[in-house]
Formats: sequence, C-alpha cells, structure tokens
Amino acid sequence: MHPSFTPPRQVKIGDAAAFAGTTPRAIRHYHEIGLLPEPERGGDGRRRYGYDDMTRLLWIRKMADAGISLDDMRTAFGEARDETLDQAPAIESVLGRLEETLAAQEAAIRRRRAAVQRLQAVGSPLGLLSELVTDRLSHLPPGALRPSDLNALLVTERIFGPLGAAIQAGTFIVLATHPGLRAEEDRLETAEAALDDGVDPADPRVEELAVQRCAHLMAVKQAIEAAGLDADEEKIFEIYDAGLTGEEGKVMSAATAVTKMPYDFSPARMRCVELAGRLFGEALAAA
Repeated sequence: MHPSFTPPRQVKIGDAAAFAGTTPRAIRHYHEIGLLPEPERGGDGRRRYGYDDMTRLLWIRKMADAGISLDDMRTAFGEARDETLDQAPAIESVLGRLEETLAAQEAAIRRRRAAVQRLQAVGSPLGLLSELVTDRLSHLPPGALRPSDLNALLVTERIFGPLGAAIQAGTFIVLATHPGLRAEEDRLETAEAALDDGVDPADPRVEELAVQRCAHLMAVKQAIEAAGLDADEEKIFEIYDAGLTGEEGKVMSAATAVTKMPYDFSPARMRCVELAGRLFGEALAAA
C-alpha cells in the first residue's frame, strides 16, 4: 500500500457490495431478514459500513458459496460467540443438513447425466424414460415405437413408477415385432374411439368390443410368453428389488391419477374399458 494512502474508515453500500462480491440489493435483503445488522447512517442519510460489517459480509459470501441457506446463516450467527462463527453450536447441525442436501443434489446430477447419456445412445425421447424401460426396449430398431407408445409409457411411469412402465414395455415390444397384433391393436383403438361419438353405454357394440379387447390382450400375453419376455420381467423385479435403478421419485396411486390426469373417454368407452379389464382378469384366473 502506498504510504500516503489512507483507506476510508467507512464505505458506502456500493463499495461494500463491490468488495464483498455481492450487490447492494442483496445487502439490503440481509438487513431486512436480520442477517446483517443495519449500520448507522451518515450525515447524508446513507448507510456507512465499517470493518466489522465488511467481515460479516465476507463470511456471508463464504457461507453462501458453500451452499448454506440464509436461514441457517442467521441461526449460526445468532448462536455464535463472535463474528467468525468459531465453535458456534449451530454450525454442526447446519453442516449436517447441508451435507444431506449436497448428497441429494449429487444423486440428482448422476440421474441427469444418466438420462443425457441414454438420450445420446438412444437418439429419441425414449432416453428420457427410466433406465429399466430404456434397457428393455434398447434392442428394438429406430422407429419401432410409435409416439403414442412412448406417451403411454410416460404416463404409466408417472403413475406406477419405472417398474410398471418396464413391464408395460413388453406389450409394446410384441406390438412392434408382430404386425398382425399391431394391426388388431389399431383396429380396436379406432373402434373404441368411435364409442366417444355419443354411443349409449348400453349399446351392444360396447360389450362386443370388450370381448374383442379381452381376446386381444390374451393374444398379446401369449406372444409375450412365447418370446420369453415374461422371464425378462422376473429379472426386472430382481433389479428393482435390489435398488439398482438409481432412480427416485414419488409414485402416484391409480386413484390419485384419475383425479389428476385428464381423460376424455365417454361413458360408453369407459364401460368398454372396465368390462374388458374384468373379462381379462377372469380369463387369467381361469388359465
């Protein structure tokens, strides 16, 4: 330092912010929440910041860089015996919570990187689904899955989790590799969609379609078994139970999903879906 230069005893908020690497707006916020005591104002009505204020600001910046929240800083400063936070009783609990937060963030980053890598490898939105689903469908050629297939897997994963979507993937593998079953699926979907056009739920076509849908579901199930895909499902259960998916997230119950996910099925179509499901369950029980 030049011998003829004498640093100011106090500085204005702009200079304090510049030195601490923050902004005047942030400093004012620290005052508002009680994290930084508000200094006295000078004769011009402006705040003046001294050495103690600056050291407090520097500690705040260091703690912010470490990821400590403002609320935790306020607690730590409140329980500290001096401004350096030396041996503050609150620090241990604050750091414990921070460690948990950082661990969760690291896990989230790992999941995001895995998703990016799957996207790069798969080259389609399929890579955004869970690893269980992506791995099961990885052997299919590009374009084998329709956008509607991916949409269905996306919804299933949200409601029933990666396990449910991975099991459902077996159906789409069969549809993608069995043209006859895919054609029947398309025919049934078209016929079921027609039920939305003001058809009475008591119309005989509703029950007829439900019977046909049940027969189709049984044919798909048989194709899954013939292809050995049911054995894959056992492995999926083992991977899931072992916790090797590395994926987290709340799974929504089917009952909750009904109230959250918009459906536009008519009463006739809903009756067809419910009846087909009941018939399929009875067929499985009798098999």
